[in-house]
Amino acid sequence: MKKIILTGDRPTGRLHIGHYVGSLRRRVQLQNEGGFDEIYIMIADAQALTDNFDNPDKVRANIVEVALDYLSAGLDPAKSNLFIQSQIPELTELSFYYMNLVTVARLQRNPTVKAEIQMRKFENSIPVGFFTYPISQASDITAFKATTVPVGEDQEPMIEQTREIVRKFNSIYGETLVEPEILLPENEASMRLPGTDGQAKMSKSLGNCIYLSDDEETVRKKVMSMFTDPGHLQVSDPGKVEGNTVFTYLDAFCTPEHFAAYLPDYADLEELKAHYRRGGLGDVKVKKFLNNVLQETLGPIRARRREFEKDIPYVYEVLQKGSEAAEAKAAQTLSEVKSAMRINYFDDRELIMQQQEAFANRAAQAQARENGRRRGKKK
Repeated sequence: MKKIILTGDRPTGRLHIGHYVGSLRRRVQLQNEGGFDEIYIMIADAQALTDNFDNPDKVRANIVEVALDYLSAGLDPAKSNLFIQSQIPELTELSFYYMNLVTVARLQRNPTVKAEIQMRKFENSIPVGFFTYPISQASDITAFKATTVPVGEDQEPMIEQTREIVRKFNSIYGETLVEPEILLPENEASMRLPGTDGQAKMSKSLGNCIYLSDDEETVRKKVMSMFTDPGHLQVSDPGKVEGNTVFTYLDAFCTPEHFAAYLPDYADLEELKAHYRRGGLGDVKVKKFLNNVLQETLGPIRARRREFEKDIPYVYEVLQKGSEAAEAKAAQTLSEVKSAMRINYFDDRELIMQQQEAFANRAAQAQARENGRRRGKKK
């Protein structure tokens, strides 16, 4: 079996460093290691429209923003297919078939759906498209026969729902779909990076993000205003590392090499944490170190983005070619799904000939009965 990756992002804004450590950094790594036969990276505009249906221009404008973030982070069109979800009509058809395999009660129990509904304050006015997006996600994953889905831990319930759909489909129609596995970030801090305010996960809607495309001064200001330990009022005070946003970010980003370059008084992060816990280490010093770490990480990404911004037609060409390749793959899977469901009427020549023979036999039997009736009358 081929090893295939499918993952992606909703184009509701520029990507931030939570996206980067949660999934994007790993995608680039997996792409460059060459261990997968096919990689599909999706800009999920159709999903974004489920809760932005009244503002399509927002989604439209952010297609290129996300594509620029992908390319500047290191995704290579020669190794990964970058595509736009809405340009693959087969995904919509697969979603329709999968809807028969999932109950409303099961969707209501999905923790990710429940959390998103609460965050968006939909209450009793939930758009059907938004409510059923776990089914759409299952369509996206299975259309490409993805064996691996690199995402953050908040997406685990979605992947499990996909696996349930795959198992139910295969049990009814025969082995057709591939059951995917989730690939989580390598360290805990990267799984759900908090916002700069420390109050929730990093979220565009909450305004607590550091974006991949933020300039150097913007990043510095955001880092220096970051939430730390509210009880650490003076340098001499012992400080808490747990729940301290600055240290969570250092867990996600820094390496021993960063200490050698920017904070040689410490061998590694554990030594820095120990000093902070016992007191005598100020927040400003730690924040300045974090700023240096982030600037080193984001600097090359910003530089590459500036180059890609000079040729936007090329960016759209990448997306068009990737979408064409993605549609070819999805069309093959849809054909297999329709065959398994016995709804491939025009492709099934055996069915057509069997029915032709059946109708011919029926006509012959009717003619034989008519002939017998006529003979009976003559007697």
